[in-house]
Amino acid sequence: MSQSSKEKDPAWCYGERVNEKNTNFVCKFCNKITTGGIYRFKYHLIGGYRNVTSCPKCPPEVREEIKNFVEKKKEQKNQMVHQPMVTNLDDDDDDDDIEELSLPTKRGRDGSSHGSSTKVRAFARWVYDAGLPFNCVNYDTFGDFIEAVGQYGPGMKPPTYHEIRGPYLNKEVEETNKIIEEHKVVWNKYGCSIMMDKWTARTGKMIINVLVNSPRGSLFLESIDASDSSTDHIKMFTLFQNTIEKIGPSKVVQVVTDNASENVKAGGMIEGAYKNVYWTPCAAHCINLMFGDIFKERPFSTVFGKGVRLHSYICQRPLLLNMMRRFTMQKNLVKPGKTRFATAFLTLRSLHCQKDNLRKMVTSEAWSRSKFAKESAGKEVARIILSYSFWNNVLHALKIGGPLVKVLRLVDGEAKPSMGYLYEAMDRPKETIQASFSDEQKYAKLDLF
Repeated sequence: MSQSSKEKDPAWCYGERVNEKNTNFVCKFCNKITTGGIYRFKYHLIGGYRNVTSCPKCPPEVREEIKNFVEKKKEQKNQMVHQPMVTNLDDDDDDDDIEELSLPTKRGRDGSSHGSSTKVRAFARWVYDAGLPFNCVNYDTFGDFIEAVGQYGPGMKPPTYHEIRGPYLNKEVEETNKIIEEHKVVWNKYGCSIMMDKWTARTGKMIINVLVNSPRGSLFLESIDASDSSTDHIKMFTLFQNTIEKIGPSKVVQVVTDNASENVKAGGMIEGAYKNVYWTPCAAHCINLMFGDIFKERPFSTVFGKGVRLHSYICQRPLLLNMMRRFTMQKNLVKPGKTRFATAFLTLRSLHCQKDNLRKMVTSEAWSRSKFAKESAGKEVARIILSYSFWNNVLHALKIGGPLVKVLRLVDGEAKPSMGYLYEAMDRPKETIQASFSDEQKYAKLDLF
């Protein structure tokens, strides 16, 4: 790429290539590495795009400058596409800006590009044939792949089976190890947090994912299969200790886990063994436990129990489920979750949104002529749906849970670090929940905050 191209494209002032062998860019504001060349790096600076991480530290004037430049380039591109032939490309067109340089293709009467559509459909056909998940096209590496094919042009030979499973895989491992080394540099300078997430796979296996977080970002370290052994506090302490020693005790600031009793005990043991390491409970899990405590109290426990019975009765009967969908415009009810207590709130909100439609259903001629209206369980469901006290209690639960859900979304999201906002954000639901309890003793019994 010519030096004049870099001078005319303002994005080069705010980032630089990691090395000359690839198209990865490192942002000068947040130090994040963006794949996909200068094109995707511009959208990293602009922000607001689903498949590109936004720069949290980009100044507004820079964001506006890059946005105006991109819009200008798009206008130039549209003018080029509608010309019968391109004879010259302006010098400021960037070699890395593959998606911004588009030569005219053979177009149909409606203006669509038949040649491009056929080629894209051929790729889609390969995705279907290989059984790949559709969201594979949302990966950052997919953009790199398309850009590489476009840069090579016609005649590109695809990799062989041996190359995919051998030399290319080894090179990818080398690149991954380089990324790990970059993270380790930040661990040495700023320290890091160990995060452990325990979950159960569909096969029934219990897996513990171990991640390391630092200002450089989160890095997946390993997965541990804990299916064949009970995860008591001694074994969790051993796992914490092994991970800390692997990274280096002087580099670890805290270990973050959920609030399970074995983790609480193991966390206390870690703080005793390492004076500079703290155990921190997961904020999202804490809030989920708050939901659990709330829905143990009456009338919320009662109303949630009725909501579960209502949902189960309808959704376990295909004929009744189809009847409900006719009244709800094909919308379904949210299924109650077994472990995440916040789904109790989401289930009740789903029911409340369909309150009028459910009432229309159980008072309709289709319901009265059905076998469900004659069953004892069906009669109970109808009574619940037509009960004013049930819907009043649902509304009461939603008023309490709504502010808490906002905090859950804040701490469970990845848009920005939430710890700096957490204490202030918790004050609002605390006041709302306290005001919703007429009995101060019941509120104190919750011991939420």
